[in-house]
Amino acid sequence: MSAVPEHATPAHPDPNEPDISGLAASEDSPDRHREHEDRHRAEADGLSVWATAQSTGPVQRRGRYVPESVKHPARMLPAIAAHAIGAYTQPGDLVLDPMCGIGTTLVEAVHAGRDAFGIEYEPQWSNIADANIRHAHDQGATGRASVIRGDATRLMSLVPKALTRQVALVVTSPPYGPTVHGLVRASEHGVVKYDDRYGEDKGNLAYRDLTGLADGFAEILAGCATLLRPGGVVVVTARPWRKRGELVDLPSAVIAAGLRAGLVPTERCVALLAAVRDGQLVARPSFFQLQQVRKARAGGVPMHLIAHEDVLIFALPPQDPSGVVA
Repeated sequence: MSAVPEHATPAHPDPNEPDISGLAASEDSPDRHREHEDRHRAEADGLSVWATAQSTGPVQRRGRYVPESVKHPARMLPAIAAHAIGAYTQPGDLVLDPMCGIGTTLVEAVHAGRDAFGIEYEPQWSNIADANIRHAHDQGATGRASVIRGDATRLMSLVPKALTRQVALVVTSPPYGPTVHGLVRASEHGVVKYDDRYGEDKGNLAYRDLTGLADGFAEILAGCATLLRPGGVVVVTARPWRKRGELVDLPSAVIAAGLRAGLVPTERCVALLAAVRDGQLVARPSFFQLQQVRKARAGGVPMHLIAHEDVLIFALPPQDPSGVVA
């Protein structure tokens, strides 16, 4: 799904979710967000298109996450995690994010009355995830959550065996596309990029090429499959990115990784990164997306903005009556 690029100011404090001038920007108040979100939810139950960007990421996180959360280079939209949790779990269920970053999945789970745990490789992000969980509890969240520090490719060495077959839902996203990460600000020397790295440890999955990333992610999903209960679901969000003008098909690599991990793809949905206003998409592109599209169009390539993330949904293989996986 794509949208024609709109103008944006490169010096906006969060260019991954820039302001939209005029009508769209005026509609991003919390009251208007609730109005549009409630109206769409009533119409869209069971549809494969998730209206998860009716308000910008900063509006979704404001007051709900600690300010330091903005430093992470690739934060999942809270509405994506919340939609998955609401669609695939019940109160009291256990939710896992094996690459939890600042803890978006965990925060949305505990606010929804679910229990959750996450794995995070980088101490900087796991500390912020802990702070976000405490903040959620201060706001009255009733679920329990915790963060385990470690390498999720060795998931079963980090998680108590008692949790085997206990997880109702996995929600996660692999790292991707360093060219789309980070924030920018204007300076006398031009545009300066910052907060664009997962960390300095080259053991981080984020620093592998696509093949290495897919291999590591398959290991992570294999661990998730061991923890998943019968009837449980794995939800992975991913989007393609461009490298030297060519599209890198991360969603297809994720599907292949899931198959190698012993999971079965069951759905392929779309989580919008654009708002729906009167039947049209209001794009919220990053500075980097706009830059790539403008360069491509200047070169005669009719490129459009990517206005969604793929949501890839997996389940365990079916079992025969004896309980043996088919």
